Amino acid sequence: MREDLKYTLMVTGMVVAWSIYYAVSKVVVDATGSPLLAGFLLRSAALVFLTVQLLLDKSFSRLFHQGKAVFILVLIGVFGFLLDLFANLGYAHGSLSTGTALLKTDVLMVNLATVIIYRKRLYISDWLGTAIMLFGVLLVLGVDFGGMAVHVTDLYFLLSAACVSANAFIIKSAQEKYHEDADMISYYNNFVVLLLFGTSAALAGDLKLGALNAIPGFWWLVCLGGLAQTGIYFFYYRNLRHFEVWLVKLYLLLMPVLSCFIGVFFLNEELTAKKLLGILVVLAGAAVILQRGRINHAGRPAR
Repeated sequence: MREDLKYTLMVTGMVVAWSIYYAVSKVVVDATGSPLLAGFLLRSAALVFLTVQLLLDKSFSRLFHQGKAVFILVLIGVFGFLLDLFANLGYAHGSLSTGTALLKTDVLMVNLATVIIYRKRLYISDWLGTAIMLFGVLLVLGVDFGGMAVHVTDLYFLLSAACVSANAFIIKSAQEKYHEDADMISYYNNFVVLLLFGTSAALAGDLKLGALNAIPGFWWLVCLGGLAQTGIYFFYYRNLRHFEVWLVKLYLLLMPVLSCFIGVFFLNEELTAKKLLGILVVLAGAAVILQRGRINHAGRPAR
């Protein structure tokens, strides 16, 4: 019972941290006018919190004794940067509705990889619950199904979703094969992404820190975003160690629900009937997943 409570709180912390990060990230991107600069600032703030965490744990020196594992740690950071880069390129040339829908295909990609590559079995109810939750998420996000149009540049969204999916499995491999803990993976990931964002922002001429007080409390928001990013690392990586990748991805589908309420209470967004319906659909899909043991107790798992 105590173990169940622990991981319920871990999943909740992951969803809350990710929701706060996306809400803050949206504001910071709007204020800076540059996703590259915003990414650089948020990752810089996260680096401060991660450094303090390692110093308090007296494990900072372990950063320099990773041996061959350093290659997979750097690879995780590269994929972390690419997933953001491809998503931004997609939004620069495509529609918001199409992009939002295609980015969520990472859930289906992870399910397929779980079955085909890792030879794990998923119940029919797992696929049904996934589909229900995915549809509900698209309703919550306000995707305009009628206005969706497919363009060649929308491939960027699929590349981003593929990077998200691949990175989750790479992280789990680093944990299982190299026995890396969440804190080492977090620090390397954040540092590599920070370097790549900073370099890209400098090359694009976006690395201008002089006019960043466009909104009140801008730097406090950056700090909050960095803290939320640190929370993502803390909870997400620990959940990946404990749960299957596909299940962690499904839990993350609860994130748009919380983000919707954050938008209503803090960003003056409207809670429409469509969003409310979407929330109910997401929760219904989650209920199907959570009851998978009872539903399939007498049944046979299907691929």
